[in-house]
Amino acid sequence: MASTQPKLQPKPGVAFLGMPAFTEAAHIALGDDQLRRNLGRATHTIRDKRKRVVGELDDWQDLRTAAAAIKDRTLADLDRHLEQFEAAATAAGATVHWAADADEAVRISLEIVRAHRATDVIKVKSMATQEVGLNEAFAEQGIRAWETDLAELIVQLGGDTPSHFLVPAIHRNREEIRQIFIDEMGSVGRPAPDDLTDEPRRLAEAARLHLREKFLDTSIGFSGANFAIAETGTLVVLESEGNGRMCLTLPDVLVSMVGIEKLLPTFSDLEVLMQVLPRSSTAERMNPYTTMWTGVTEGDGPQEMHVILLDNGRTRALADNTGRQALRCIRCSACLNVCPVYERVGGHAYGSVYPGPIGAILNPLLHGVSDEHDAALPYASSLCGACFEACPVKIDIPSVLIEQRAEVVEERAESGRPNAESLAMRVAAWTFADHRRLERAQKLAGKTGPVARHVRRLPGLLGGWTASRDLPPIPQESFHEWWRRTRGEQR
Repeated sequence: MASTQPKLQPKPGVAFLGMPAFTEAAHIALGDDQLRRNLGRATHTIRDKRKRVVGELDDWQDLRTAAAAIKDRTLADLDRHLEQFEAAATAAGATVHWAADADEAVRISLEIVRAHRATDVIKVKSMATQEVGLNEAFAEQGIRAWETDLAELIVQLGGDTPSHFLVPAIHRNREEIRQIFIDEMGSVGRPAPDDLTDEPRRLAEAARLHLREKFLDTSIGFSGANFAIAETGTLVVLESEGNGRMCLTLPDVLVSMVGIEKLLPTFSDLEVLMQVLPRSSTAERMNPYTTMWTGVTEGDGPQEMHVILLDNGRTRALADNTGRQALRCIRCSACLNVCPVYERVGGHAYGSVYPGPIGAILNPLLHGVSDEHDAALPYASSLCGACFEACPVKIDIPSVLIEQRAEVVEERAESGRPNAESLAMRVAAWTFADHRRLERAQKLAGKTGPVARHVRRLPGLLGGWTASRDLPPIPQESFHEWWRRTRGEQR
């Protein structure tokens, strides 16, 4: 029987609006049987396919090491590479903008669209535009943003939010998608066919017919980029459907919003990343479509190009000696597919466009841990290490999670907010600081020993600890008391 618990219903935005903290959101998600079935089936399928194609390479571990080294070298000299990219892209005819935060990125985007008096834009799947809440900002100004990626279209038509990097609608099954198309397509364009089934081919066909006129009639396209090559000012997008290539070539104006961590110094660096990304994301030896473009070419493709280089907390993350490795992330989603926590609660519980293990460390790095929602994310892990083993750029997510948990405790202590853990540590420190206090505490604990033998679970804040552990027996005398009693008798 399906659970009667409420489902997570996040609203789109810079952060998922109206979302509870991870702990509460996870409890809600665990009660959604259909969600867990959808996630379990999809993640197991993807990771089994990935295991096969990765196993074909004898030098896979060497490729991981090389990819991590390339990203680290780039981040160590990021300011110079960014300036090199700006110079090369500008020389090729592009206009480069710098956005310190989400508000600035949205403002620049709106200015470009308004300059062309456009009311519609088409989009390639882009996590950077989702991060800044671009679609929502456009909607507030009467501008319609049309998602062209199949999964993103499903999410958009369903009034939903993405829950996975690679498969944003992974939380939906085929029958749910069919019903969304039937209910929503007619209200925003060409209606779904009357005889639409849940066969994947028919669903893709319905989406293709729905989007075709958008490709032909819309003059401004928005994209992100998987990589940006500093030496030439080239942007690179990898995709599987071909919609991205249409968005990148058909409009008159192209706007690409790119996180500053996407830089690679040279094309030779791209060679390594192109080997690890497809295998780790779509479980393919090579992705079906790779589109590269550099500035503007007269008579071919968009005749006006803008690149928005987005910071939005990335330099903050770069300053963290341990956490900066999260900026290596190439958004492959391999860590999501192997994570036992993500598999059971899904992406919406993380309250961000960046879910799963990488989201658990990336969001606190970008925003800090002063916010209760971000402060809960470092605890959204079993620390099993599967994410580190799967990561193609060797991000040691468990180590970053442990460091961030310490930061959460320190932040709460400094802010004066009540915290059971920090209070318990202070009491313990005070007790252990004086042997007389420790001895009195031991005597008191020894007197409760006979009663404690019958206690299986403690109440209140300690209940979470004893729910999965047996309360150890408390000795009736301390070691010092035993020593004095036994050694004293010998003397």
